[in-house]
Amino acid sequence: MSLALSGLSLVGAFFVMFVLNELNIRILFDIARELDNMFGWPVVVVVAGIFFFVIYTFVLSRRRILYLVRITKAVQRIANGHFDERIPVRYNDEMGELASNLNKMSEQLKTSIEDERRAERTKSELITNVSHDLRTPLTSITGYLGLIEQDRYRDEVELRHYVHIAYEKSKRLHALIDDLFEYTRLSGGGLSLKKSGIDLVEMIGQLTAQFQYEMRQAGMEIRLSFPKHKVMIEADGDKLARVLDNLLANAVNYGREGVYIDVTVRVQGKDAVTEVVNYGYPIPPQDLPHIFDRFYRVEKSRSEDTGGSGLGLAIAKQIIELHGGSIRAESDKSRTVFEIKLPQG
Repeated sequence: MSLALSGLSLVGAFFVMFVLNELNIRILFDIARELDNMFGWPVVVVVAGIFFFVIYTFVLSRRRILYLVRITKAVQRIANGHFDERIPVRYNDEMGELASNLNKMSEQLKTSIEDERRAERTKSELITNVSHDLRTPLTSITGYLGLIEQDRYRDEVELRHYVHIAYEKSKRLHALIDDLFEYTRLSGGGLSLKKSGIDLVEMIGQLTAQFQYEMRQAGMEIRLSFPKHKVMIEADGDKLARVLDNLLANAVNYGREGVYIDVTVRVQGKDAVTEVVNYGYPIPPQDLPHIFDRFYRVEKSRSEDTGGSGLGLAIAKQIIELHGGSIRAESDKSRTVFEIKLPQG
């Protein structure tokens, strides 16, 4: 309020100045006539020059004061939380620099507050998702162990069935906790890579061989397309294996309708490129931009058969970026492609 009043006071002061200047103009005309009678036209010209100089100075000063009032009001609006407020930069002097700096300050404040709100929402979502994902397997484990503890099973077969379900749920819970721990380490910058020279062709060949049993169980076949020469990279083998393992597991889980999984390694410029392609259920367009977000899962994947922690791809993205690479996905009705680019070693 005090800023607005000071601005109005300035305007009022200039109104008074304007009235006084009108009186001064009349006086100047009277003086000019007297001087003309006494000394002639040269003196009148000098007086006229002084008169126009006074007018010019007044107009210029009035504009700058009004501009200063505009800046003052803008500062008040910014202080009240209107961070979209912008001041037009009209001068190339200190006043223009002041307006420019205020605009930058307003933009920085807006960005900082939006980041803080986003972080608060993310923290809230994290707590909600972790609570839900921990509670689901724990509820099942508690339920089946409760049935066993109360001897509510018909025979040894049913008992073993209950134990098996509780065991599988406990493994799911363990995997979730591992993912949470890994993601926290990655997000907090507490993870250091142990890099060494790795032949990407050999590594992926070994990993895909480990999926042969799952592939046969799912009625699927994996097709490999590798160059005949080595493709060397500098990477942390364990961390990179985790990424590739996650992509292959996803391809098996969501690509069953397409029968085949294609894994390709190629060299593109200075990068080693790996592609994992499946031909099953596509990722919906509205979900595709978010699949690398933590805890984000496509709705169909929330079933017990395929649903993971929702952290696998978020972890994969962070690991690849720690290696100076990139990971992306594209999906349509015919296929889903995950592509990894890593600098060659």
